[in-house]
Amino acid sequence: MSEFWIYFEKGLRHILNLFACIHILFLIALTAPYAFKDWKRLLLLISIFTAGHTMALLLSVYGVIIIKGDLFEFLIPTTILLVAFFNIFNAGKSSKLASVNLVGFITLFFGILHGLGFSGYFKSILGGSPKSKVLPILEFALGIVSSQVIVVFVILLLSYSVQTIFRFSKRDWILVMSSFVIGVVLPMIIENEIWSR
Repeated sequence: MSEFWIYFEKGLRHILNLFACIHILFLIALTAPYAFKDWKRLLLLISIFTAGHTMALLLSVYGVIIIKGDLFEFLIPTTILLVAFFNIFNAGKSSKLASVNLVGFITLFFGILHGLGFSGYFKSILGGSPKSKVLPILEFALGIVSSQVIVVFVILLLSYSVQTIFRFSKRDWILVMSSFVIGVVLPMIIENEIWSR
């Protein structure tokens, strides 16, 4: 049971690490258009991310996919940028089903990218036989889901407070939060080493 908590806690810290805020930025962009009443959609999107992340970790840990390079450092913020721009261009519109499909695909892609990018470190903390690697990965995934639920809840609470107390419109909230995310990830993309090759 103590081993469960080791990997579960690593999953929690993987998302809740403020010094590696890329996940939190993605969750801000992902959550900005939604409210508490949309919790099922958000839970679906979180699950899609976790499924992609876990699948990528499994494939990488078992040597099915081996990827090297800094391409992840470019693609990860680029996917966040896409979600933020999508929010800005669709702020105030009500095509939720189409947005869930497109954002769901981007979320899956982000999860796969992030899982592959994280796999090198994760392999270094895993030991043992191939059979013993599945359970730690699933325990880690539970930590990721739990931490994402915490972050999404805080973002929804902040959204509710700002829209209720300060009378921000939902459209203004989406525009401000998406612009904030763009302002943070754009320098990551511009300063990436991919441009100097």
